[in-house]
Amino acid sequence: MKTVKKISILLLLIGFVISCGNKEKSKSKTGYTQTEKSPNIVFILSDDQSWTDYSFMNHEHIETPRLDQFASESLTFTRGYVPTPLCSPSLATIITGLYPKDHGILGNDKVYERIEGDRKASQKNRAEAYKPVISAFEKQTTLPDMLKEKGYLSFQTGKWWHGNHNGGGFDYGMTHGDPERGGRHGDFGLEIGRNGLDTINSYVDLALKEKKPFFLWYAPFLPHQPHTPPQRLLDKYLPKAPTEYVAKYWAMCEWFDETCGELFDMIEAKGQMENTLFVYVCDNGWVQEPNKSTYVKTSKRAPYDLGIRTPIMYKWKGKITPKMDNNTISSSIDMVPTVLDILGIEKPENLSGVSVLDKKALSERKGIFGEVYAHDFDTIENSMFYNMAIFPPYKIIIPDPERKKDEVVQLFNIEEDPFEKNNIADANLEIVKDLQEKIAGFRAE
Repeated sequence: MKTVKKISILLLLIGFVISCGNKEKSKSKTGYTQTEKSPNIVFILSDDQSWTDYSFMNHEHIETPRLDQFASESLTFTRGYVPTPLCSPSLATIITGLYPKDHGILGNDKVYERIEGDRKASQKNRAEAYKPVISAFEKQTTLPDMLKEKGYLSFQTGKWWHGNHNGGGFDYGMTHGDPERGGRHGDFGLEIGRNGLDTINSYVDLALKEKKPFFLWYAPFLPHQPHTPPQRLLDKYLPKAPTEYVAKYWAMCEWFDETCGELFDMIEAKGQMENTLFVYVCDNGWVQEPNKSTYVKTSKRAPYDLGIRTPIMYKWKGKITPKMDNNTISSSIDMVPTVLDILGIEKPENLSGVSVLDKKALSERKGIFGEVYAHDFDTIENSMFYNMAIFPPYKIIIPDPERKKDEVVQLFNIEEDPFEKNNIADANLEIVKDLQEKIAGFRAE
C-alpha cells in the first residue's frame, strides 16, 4: 500500500509540473495567460492623414493631445507602414493580416463603365462590377472570424468597403454595404465620430450585459474629406495655416483626436480601460494641396512614405510596456498576428506578419513590402502600378513597365532622407538588384 501511495504522490507531482509547464507555454509575450479574462480589443483607424500630422510626431501646428497621451502610454512605432496607400485595400489588410495580392482587394473600385452625363447609370455599373469583389472577400478569414473561438462579440463602425458588416465576420455593425442602395465605403457607418459615439456606447453596453469580450472597429470618416470641422477648430487654425484649405485639414486632424478622447473616456467610464487592448493605425497618407480641395500627388495613392507611413500604437494598461520606438519597422500586417499572440490563438500559415510583442521575430524580420494598384482595378497583372520594398535603411520603388513605363526605379535611404528627395539607385546597383530579387520572391509567395 505504501508503494502504491508513493507512486500516486509521484504521479500527482509529475502532473503538477507538466501543468505548470503548459501554463507557461500558454503565455503571450505580454505575460497574459489564457486563464485570465480575455481583453476587449479596439482598433482605431484614422482616414487620410500623413504620418507627420500629430503633435507627438512633431507637427508645428496640429494639436492632438489625446493621441499624444495615447502614444506615451503605448508601444508606439513611429516608423509604421501600411502596404498600400489607398483606403479599401489598406483596410482589408488591417482586418485580414494579408497583403493586397493575397486578400484580392487591390483598389477602391472594380473597373466599370462610366457613362458620360449619366451619373446614376455609372453608379449602377460600379455597383454591379463590385458585387463579385464582395463575394470573394466574404470567403476570407478575418480577425472577427478568428475571435469567435474566444467568445468575442465584434462591432463595426465607420469605414467599411467590403459589403455588409456580416461578411467581415462582425456580429453587429453600421454598414449595410448594399451597392443597390448606395453602399460603397461605409454608408451609415460614416456617421460615427462626426455625429457622436452613441452607437458604440450601445454596442459596448450590449457586450457588458452579455458578459462577453468585444472587438470594436472604430474607423471614422476623419480627417477624410469633406473637410467640415467645427467652426471653433477652424477659427483656431485659420491664423496659423497658409491657406483655408490647409486650416480645414489641420482642424479635421484635431477633431479626429477629440473623438478618440471621447472613446477613451467612454471605455474608462465603463470600467474597461485596464481590460482593453487599443491598437491605432492610419489607413493611408494625405498631404493637403494649399490651393485646392485635394491632396498632393506624392501622398495618397503614391508609393512614397507620405502615402504609406503611419504611427502604429499598441496600448494595454499594465500589460504592454510603453515605449516610443523610433527605429523598428512595423506594418499593419502585424496587427492581426499580435492580437492572436495575446489571445493564444495559433497564427494561420498564410499570415506573414509577426507579433510586435515577439522581440526576436521582430528583430529577425529584415524588411516589409508594399504594393500600389490602380484605383479602379481588374487583375493583379493588369492593374499593378508599383512594387515597394523597405529593408532599412533602404526603400526601393519599382514602377510597372507597362502602366508606368516613363518612370525609373527609385532607391532612397529613408533614414537619412525620410521625404525621399534623393534617388540613389544609379549609385547603388547591387542594392537595387538585391531588393528587386526580394520583391520577386515576395510576388511568388
